[in-house]
Amino acid sequence: MRLSYAGRLGRLAHEWDDPPRREYAYVLGMYLGDGCITRMRRSYWLRIALDAAYPDIIEECRAATATLMPLNKVSIRKRKYRCVDISCHSLLWPDLIPQHGPGRKHHRPIVLEQWQRWIVEAEPRAFIRGLFHSDGSYFQNRVRSAKGKEYAYDRYMFANNSGDIRQLFIWACSLIGVEARIVGSRNVSVARRRSVAMLNEFLGPKT
Repeated sequence: MRLSYAGRLGRLAHEWDDPPRREYAYVLGMYLGDGCITRMRRSYWLRIALDAAYPDIIEECRAATATLMPLNKVSIRKRKYRCVDISCHSLLWPDLIPQHGPGRKHHRPIVLEQWQRWIVEAEPRAFIRGLFHSDGSYFQNRVRSAKGKEYAYDRYMFANNSGDIRQLFIWACSLIGVEARIVGSRNVSVARRRSVAMLNEFLGPKT
């Protein structure tokens, strides 16, 4: 796939025979979780909202976005209530992320293009990582048996209001052999020991 745009102000074009797959899959996951694309007067504006409590995630998101858009400025803007925005302006965002549209994501269909599916199939861990960093959690679940014995186990949860995005998370997990299942109205759980161990190889607690 080749995406290029010469720019209205004579700037150099972005040209890829194939977008940087790992970074693209990560940013796509981030966008589907907590991102939005807004039409501006002269370009499109990507914003990804993150929690200021996780500086490593903020830097990873910034770096991945900068790799996709090496000629464009990627900004980190602090907002109130511990929120940080990663933002970048480009006319290419509708081509790179065709899932953008008016309204909230859970009010419209979210379906990947075939070329996006190929990238996720090549880099499922990066896609899962982006989704998890935006809308996931990792914690120790404590339960009590019928006999009163307490025990604990590690668990991953992914929460999103869009059923399509939840299914994309489940699909990506299946690509690497991780078992994920729907829990409640908006959550996906990964709790089996083997699956948790597989996610631990590239996820773990947020930092």
